[in-house]
Amino acid sequence: MRYEIIDAHAHCGIQDTSPPQSLEDYLDAAKGSGITAAVFFPPVMEIYDRYQFHFQDSPQWRQRRERANRYLEALDHPDFQVYPFFFIWNDFAVEQLTSRHKGIKWHRHGDEPMYRYEDPRCTAAIEEIRRRNMPVTLEEEWHFTLRFIHQLAAGVRVIIPHCGLLNGGYEAFCRHGIWQLPNIYADTALAPPSVIEDYLRRYGPDRIFFGSDFPFGDPPSEARKILNLRISEGEKARVLAGNIKRLLAESNPA
Repeated sequence: MRYEIIDAHAHCGIQDTSPPQSLEDYLDAAKGSGITAAVFFPPVMEIYDRYQFHFQDSPQWRQRRERANRYLEALDHPDFQVYPFFFIWNDFAVEQLTSRHKGIKWHRHGDEPMYRYEDPRCTAAIEEIRRRNMPVTLEEEWHFTLRFIHQLAAGVRVIIPHCGLLNGGYEAFCRHGIWQLPNIYADTALAPPSVIEDYLRRYGPDRIFFGSDFPFGDPPSEARKILNLRISEGEKARVLAGNIKRLLAESNPA
């Protein structure tokens, strides 16, 4: 069976070139994979300095962020569909959202600069995201992930990348009943097949998406991982494209 394949987790930009991750670089890496569309996030190092825990924002970094998000928004290719996700940082610049943006990237690791969750602009940004019905790909520490899901953005549709492996661990989400919530989704980027199959067995095939984590993951290899799962053709079709298409169709309507 020939499947439609949409990559729901890939990084793309032209300012951070270590490693190269422009649209052309992605298309070269994905050649022969059958992937015809992708959700793109700007690279982290185009948004903030992840190696400076006490990072101080500046006009130069704000301009860098705006260029990063605009690059994705402007991408147009005759044979490849781009779904730009807006990478939000502590200026909470939701006024830069346009009708082309189909979701939000909200990301940091435990040793990286922190989001200012107490800033009133954060609350206002989340309400704008809610108003636009935009999904949020959330990669955060475990306690902040719980706070985001249960308090700050209750009811907002949240995608947990890597089946939760970098948000506190897959099993932590299982133990706390997070995967059962109807507004919580997962992507498969770099997750082991055993974890993906366990998720499908416990929670079904309707809220999980294929992702590659390009340039850190290899799109063809990550797609083959899904194609080789011991699940039905219909389930593969949902994981590879159907689920993310349905989610994005309801996001940020005109």
